[in-house]
Formats: sequence, C-alpha cells, structure tokens
Amino acid sequence: MLRPRLLPGNALGYRLAITLLPLLCFISIATPANVAVSGNTKYVEAATPDGDAVWLKDIRKPALYTQNFGDCLGSSLINVTRFDAAYYKDNMTVLFHLEGNTNVANESVMMYIGVYAYGEARFDLTFNPCSAQIYSLCPMNRSVPIEANGIIPVSDADVAGIPPIALTIPDFEGQAILRLFANSTQSQIGCYSAVVTNGATFSHPAAVGTVLGIFTIIAIAASFATAVYVSHIPTTRTHYAHSLSILVVFAVFHHIFFTGSLSVNWPSVLPAFWSNFAWTGGMIYSESMQNSINQLIGSNKGNTSMVGAAGSGTAAEDLGGGYELSQIYKRSFPSLFRRELNSWSDHLQHLRSVKLETHLAKRTLANSSEGYDWYGIPVKPGLPLPGNFSGFAGTLAEENIPASNAFMTGFLWFLILIVLVAAAVIAFKWILEGLIKYKHLDENRLAFFREHWLGYTAVAALRTAFIGFFLIIYLTLFQFTYKGSAGVTAIAALVFLVFFLGFSAVAGYACYYRLHSGSYAIKRDRLHIEPKKALGFVPWIGFQLESRRSEETQAKTFLGSIPWWGVHYVDEDAQRIPVQEDEDYIKKFGWLSARFRRTRWWFFAMWLVYEFVRACFYGGAAGHPMTQVFGLMAVEFIALILIVKLRPFEGARLNALMVYLLGFSKVATLALSAAFDIRFNLARINTTVIGVVIIVIQGLLAGVTLLAIVFGAISSYMSVTREQEAFKPRKWAPYRERYFAHLEKSAPDVPPVKAATPMPEEPKEPYFRVASVRREPKIEDSNPVYIDTASSRTSVAPAAAIGSRTSTRRNSLHSAHMSSSNLPFGARSHRTSWSTRDFSGLHDQPDYERVRTPIRSPGPGTSLDVRKQRNDKGKEKEAPLDERSSEEAMG
Repeated sequence: MLRPRLLPGNALGYRLAITLLPLLCFISIATPANVAVSGNTKYVEAATPDGDAVWLKDIRKPALYTQNFGDCLGSSLINVTRFDAAYYKDNMTVLFHLEGNTNVANESVMMYIGVYAYGEARFDLTFNPCSAQIYSLCPMNRSVPIEANGIIPVSDADVAGIPPIALTIPDFEGQAILRLFANSTQSQIGCYSAVVTNGATFSHPAAVGTVLGIFTIIAIAASFATAVYVSHIPTTRTHYAHSLSILVVFAVFHHIFFTGSLSVNWPSVLPAFWSNFAWTGGMIYSESMQNSINQLIGSNKGNTSMVGAAGSGTAAEDLGGGYELSQIYKRSFPSLFRRELNSWSDHLQHLRSVKLETHLAKRTLANSSEGYDWYGIPVKPGLPLPGNFSGFAGTLAEENIPASNAFMTGFLWFLILIVLVAAAVIAFKWILEGLIKYKHLDENRLAFFREHWLGYTAVAALRTAFIGFFLIIYLTLFQFTYKGSAGVTAIAALVFLVFFLGFSAVAGYACYYRLHSGSYAIKRDRLHIEPKKALGFVPWIGFQLESRRSEETQAKTFLGSIPWWGVHYVDEDAQRIPVQEDEDYIKKFGWLSARFRRTRWWFFAMWLVYEFVRACFYGGAAGHPMTQVFGLMAVEFIALILIVKLRPFEGARLNALMVYLLGFSKVATLALSAAFDIRFNLARINTTVIGVVIIVIQGLLAGVTLLAIVFGAISSYMSVTREQEAFKPRKWAPYRERYFAHLEKSAPDVPPVKAATPMPEEPKEPYFRVASVRREPKIEDSNPVYIDTASSRTSVAPAAAIGSRTSTRRNSLHSAHMSSSNLPFGARSHRTSWSTRDFSGLHDQPDYERVRTPIRSPGPGTSLDVRKQRNDKGKEKEAPLDERSSEEAMG
C-alpha cells in the first residue's frame, strides 16, 4: 500500500510539488460549466474508468463515512468541534472536514490521518497543512478559528486493504484517527477518533423496538385478562398458568440485552443488534433525564476502563496500534523521491475526475441543512471512544448513555414503569364502572375484579418488581463496581437492600405460610450411577435415587452407588387441599406461585436465588471477563440441568421456551463470548463472524418468543370465553376443546398412569385345539355275546359298589365261580374278526341313547363314574367305574 508522507523543509516542498502538480494543472483549466444545478440539488460531472461522462449528486452518500468522534489524548491542545471523513468509491476520493479552535498562541503542526478496518491499518497519510493550503493551521493560532476541508485522491493500491464486502456488510467496524503534532517539540498535541460506517446496520430501535413493544403489550393484556376473568378461583389460576408469562418474555429480552454487560471486546455487530432491546433493560435515552442525572453525578463520571472500555477524554496511546515519530519527522530524501516517482502513474488515473474534486475543494463546510448528513458530533463525557465496543459501556454507547448514568437511568424508568402499571389497573377499573353506569356492560361483568381492584393493583406492582429483580440487582452491583458518584452509590446501596431483603422476606414468608403446619424428616436413600447414551451415541452417565426406582428400572445395571440423604416434608394435615386449589394462598401469593406446577409451587424462591447469582457475576465481576464468562457458564449449565429436571411451569409452552430454548441460548452465547477476550487476540474478522452466529441464536430465540406471544393471546382468548357456548371463529372450536382437555389433564400434576402392557400376540399359523370329547358306543356295547359276558361279571349291586373298594376273599371267589369264561378275572374277550354287519345296529340307535362320558383316569378317592348300559332285555343298568375302566382299556 502506498502511504505518502510529507516532510518539513525543502524535502516537503519537493514532495508537494510532485504530488500536487497534476492536480494544480487540471484545476487551472476547470470551468464552472462542469457544475449543474437542478432545483436545490447540485450535480457535478465525473468520468468513468472507460472515459464516459457521468453526473453525480454533490450530496450523494459516501461508500464509507465517519460518525461521532471523541478525544483520544485527554489533554488535547485543540478543541475539535467537527471532524469527519468520507470515502467515495465512484471517483476514488477521500473528503475530510475539520473545524475547531485552540488556545495555543502560535505553533506549526503536522497532521496525520489513519483509517483502520477490523483492527488493521488500511490507509494513512501524513502531511503539512501549509502545503495543503489549510491556512487556518499554517501556523495554528488561537486568534484564528480552525476550519479546513480537503480532498485526497486515492488509488486502487491505497484502498486494496479494504475488502469489497466492507462496503455492504452491516455495522462495518472501522475507525478514522486524526493526530496533530507540534513541530517545535515533535510531540502529539491532539488526537481524535471517529467511527467509520457504511450506513448498513443491525440497529433499528425505532422499528424493531416498536414491534417488540407491541408484542409485549399484547402479552401483558392477554395475561391480565386471564387473571381478572374470575368465575372460580382455582379454575382461573389454571387458565392463568397456561397463558404466556411476562416473566418469561422479559427473561428472554434481558438475556439478550445484558449479554453486552460482559467485559469483553465485542464486535460492532452485537451492540448494534442489542440496541433494539435496550428499552427492555430501562436504557431509554432522554435528554432531560440525562441532564438531570449529570447534575446529580457532577464531574465524577467514573472510569470506563474499570469495565473494559477505552473512555473518551482519556489517553489512549496504543489506539490504532500507536504511532512512531520516526516515521513522521525522519524520512530520507532519496526514499521520498523514489516513492513519488512510483506514485506518479497513480495520480494520472485521477485526472479524469478532477473536475468533481475541484468543485468539492472549493465548497465550504457542508452541514445537514444543505443535505449533507454524513458526519457526527463529539461524544459526551463518560462515553467510550467511538469505535470501541468493549463491555457494558460499549453497549450503552449505542444509546448515548454513559456507564456512569446506567443505574439511575434504569432505576428511574423502572419507577415510572411501576407507576404506569398501577395507573393502568386503576384506569381499567374506572373505565369498567363508567361503561356499566351507561349500560354498555352488564353490571355483573368482572364483578370479582371490581370488588378487589385495590388488591389487583398491589399485586400488579409487586409482580412488576419481581420481574425486574435481576435488572435492579445487576444495576446496583454495576454501580458499586464502577465507583462513580458517592451520592449515586448511596442510592444504589439503599435500593439494593430494599430489593434483596424485601424479596428474601416475601419469598421466605410465602414458603413458611404453606409449610409451617408440617415438619421435615431426613430419610436415608441411595444414589445409583447408571450408564447412558447422550444424543443416542455418546457414552454418558446418569443418576437415580433408590426411592424413585420403578419396576422398569429394577432390572437395570448400575456402575455403582453411594449413600444419600433426602429432606422430605411431612404434612401433618392429611385433609389439606393442594396449593393450586387453596383460594386463600392464591389470593395472597398467587402472583409468585400461580404459574408453577402443583409439586413445584416453591420454584419462585429458587428463581430469585438463581437471578441473584447471575446478577453478581454480571455486575459484581465487571472488568474481569474470564471470571464472568466461565463463572456464568458453570451457573447456567447447572441451572439448565436442574430446570430441565424440574420442568417447573404448568404450561407446556413456558417449559419449552424457558427451560429448553432460553437455557440453550444462555449457555451457547457464553461459550461463544469467551472468544472476545482481548487475551486471545482473535482477528476482528473472525470475531465478527462469531458475533453474527450469536445474533442468529438470539434472533431465533426472540422470534420464537414473539410466536409464543401470539399463541398465548389465542389461548387466553379461549380462556376468557370458556363459559360461552357460541365461540367464534367456529372452526377453532375443536382446538378449544382440546385445549381445555389439556388443562384438566395437566392441572392435577400427577404422573400419567401407564397403560398395561398387552400380551404379545401369538403368531398366526396352522394349529388345532380340542374343544370337547365325547365317547361313542363301542361294538361290544350292542353285541349280545359281550353284553352277557359283561353282565355275568357285574352282579354286584350299585350300593355295594359305592362301599368299600376292598372286597373280601369270599366275594372274589364268588365272582370267579359265576364267570362263564375261562379268561382271568378282569379280562375281556374280543372277537377275532369284524364285518359291516357288526356295525349295522350302531346307526339305528337314537341319539339320546349315545352316552357321552368324560375321559378321566380314576384314582384313589375318586367318586365313581357311572355309565349306562343296555342289556338284552332293553333295561338299563349301572356299571361300576372299575369295570368301565377295564372295558375302555381293552377296547
């Protein structure tokens, strides 16, 4: 890159002659005909690289230009009231303006202008104002106001270090530094730094902030509507618990904005993005309010370097990498001659557009009244140097609020908010009374609210203070760290005590009011360590208490276990109603516990502790970035695990938004923010990329929050119309029924009953099943030969058969004597061959004569099973079981 320097004396004159010769020659032939006026707009003629003429607006927007500027020396002998520079890509020129005054009697000076983009020097120029025809600085005199403008033609080589994307990327990060040196002492007597921008930015507080405000008002109205529409207090609490919580909405907005309070060197894109959320943190700029706070603070603006920022009006010797006097005052003539010869060809490229440069050089200082808006103003005392975005001071600089005024600004707006909330509730009550008086509303409408409107007003103010607990604690601790005015610090101490002690007492009393009738018991338990898979494939470990093991986990294998103890609350009143149905408790402390589950009603106390710890790291550790980042990462990670485990909110949307999305955004943002610490010395281009990633994460979180507000407003509308049968729009009626069913299911907060596991279905394949068995008559049942043989052996009476199964020897001998066969006792004779005639009688028998008997094996003590037999005379007779069994065994 070519960086021309001008030297005092003869060398300087030679260089100026060579450098300005082409420009002076072309100026001498310029004519006024090259300027066109159309109405109040001036146009000038320029030439494209191809030689084509083109007309450009005199007040056109530059490709890059400076905005606000500040003193980077602290004791500058020159009071600069106007400093701006602009780079025009269309004709490759740099235009600068300078205006101010000095108390120095007489001094010759040298001027240095450097442009830095993303932490690296992109362009610099050193020159003698006398040689550049800036006569108000030739020499510098307190009797002559300083007023100068100039045009610096640049070549492609001069701006090669500026990447093309810099002209379009939002929130271009750059600085323009003006340094003045006294020739008599060769020392720096003035330094001013201005931020360089291209006009594109993520900062649109008027538009984005307004949209966020409208959605927040919708969420407040929806939540308030569910709270005042009272038909039955426990039912109202259930519907209120499922509307979108304002606590969650502001928790999201505060997370986004107060990320900027970490004491790291932020890329410019992040403070610009966070400025859209500044109003949620009470950082709203008001000229009259800031003047009043400045009168209270006095001249003690504190030290912004305590919180990681470079303050305006303080010495910043290393700004832009510092400077070397040897490069400004000690330059050899041969090297200068060779440099000018090499740059001669570059100057020739600017001759085509010199007509435009001539016109610009002749005009006076442009201002906004003439349409030229591309310049800034001096920053106010207490603000950091423009272009420095470190810490909370750099975040607040986007709002023009000094870090010394942060506490009082936020506290005053918070008091105004509480007054507005209370006034809105009171106004709503009297508007209802007026509408009822003039018969525009039924006199029974919102009767509960109209009767208890004072209680609603007090609860609304307390709820607002509860939501702003983190904001106030953080601002007070930041004020203690910043060490500003003693009076402001005393006010911060008083406010801190009121909020900390007040909410500690309220939360403690709310828990005591519910638990004072019971007792606590320490129960021994055991903590099991079990293997798990994170994300389905990463080896991980989990923990489970023995008392919470279910039948499904009994068969699990554990890596080990350790003794454990748990504190359990024992309620001595077995008939006490649940906290979510206790009307007395809801009236007194529902503003704290109403949105939480029946078993997590105490979560508000845990939330206060969590917010207090976060505020201590953000505010109390300001100026210690690594302590802030890694301490908060540990806190947020532990909180994420606990809140995911507890799932405190009764509403599913609140758990999804608060537990998962917000928790992930906090951990991810802190992990990425660690890269911005100056000790890592990460390139600014890389930090900008990381900053854009953070914007994407937080932007998605904000978008989901706005979407949840819309769904919350719809569900609140369903809640306040729950007693109306005619619901509009009608196509939403099924959704309303499902929503009410979901409320009834989630309100009791009991574990869902698991359905019985169905038995596995048997595979469908060929099979057979024995449904019944019947005995068909055998051949011997109808053959007279076998009937006579059987009858001769069954002469014993049935009564005798029922008696003792042990026969005497006499009976046995008598049976053997009566047998007409030579077969042994108990045996049966069979035919040697059968024919179809033997079965002909089977089909002639009636169905009722076919005897069905079960198949069974008789055993000791079994009652006799009697079958019916037909003898040759057609009479039925009963046979003992032992004989029937013998027959079945034989045939």
